[in-house]
Amino acid sequence: MTGPPLTPELLLRGYRAGIFPMSESQDDADVFWVDPHVRGILPLDGFRISRSLRRTMRSGRFSVTYDTDIAGVLDGCAARPETWINATIREMVLALAARGEARSIEVREGDVLVGGVYGIVIGAAFFGESMFSRRTDASKLALAYLIDRLRAGGFTLFDTQFPTPHLASLGGQQITRVAYRKLLAEAVSRQAEFDRQGAVPSPQEVMHRNGQTS
Repeated sequence: MTGPPLTPELLLRGYRAGIFPMSESQDDADVFWVDPHVRGILPLDGFRISRSLRRTMRSGRFSVTYDTDIAGVLDGCAARPETWINATIREMVLALAARGEARSIEVREGDVLVGGVYGIVIGAAFFGESMFSRRTDASKLALAYLIDRLRAGGFTLFDTQFPTPHLASLGGQQITRVAYRKLLAEAVSRQAEFDRQGAVPSPQEVMHRNGQTS
C-alpha cells in the first residue's frame, strides 16, 4: 500500500473514518483501503434465528466460547480459495486482540474449532470482519451468540462491510455511505462493553432473548 505502513493505530483511524483494509489475496503483501458506496449493517434488533438454527442450538452438538482463539478464527476465515486476509492484516488484528480491541466468538465440536466470527471494537461499534463454518450452521451459531453479546454490552452498530444475500437472510440491510457515516459517528462516540455479559449464556437464554423459544 502507498503511504505509511499499516499499524494498529492507523487501522483504528481508518475504521473511525468509515474505511477498512483489504488485500487482493493471502499471499499479496499489499493492503488497500475500501470505502463502499453501499454499506452492509446487521441491525441488532433484526437478527432472525431460523428454525434449523434453533434445532442446532438445542442439539448440544456444539460449544461456544469468546476470545479464546482469535488466531484460529482468523485462519479459518482465511482458509478459502479467495481471501482478503493477508499476513499484515492478520498481524494487525492479533495486535488489536492483545489490547482488547479485536474480539472473536468460537464454535467447537468437541475439541475441534469448526466455526467462528471476529471483528474490531471501537466505542459502541462492532466492525464484523469475517466468519467461517466447517459444519452446517456453525457460523450462524457464532453470529447468534455475538449479537446477543453485543446487545448485552450496549452496542449500537454492527457493520458487516458489504451487503450479501446470506446476511440479508439473517436480517442484514444495506444503507448508503452517508447513512452509514451518521450511524458510525454516533456509535464510536458512545461506550459499550463486550465483556459486560460475562460468561457465555446457554442456548435457551440466547433463543429466549431473541423471542425464539420453541
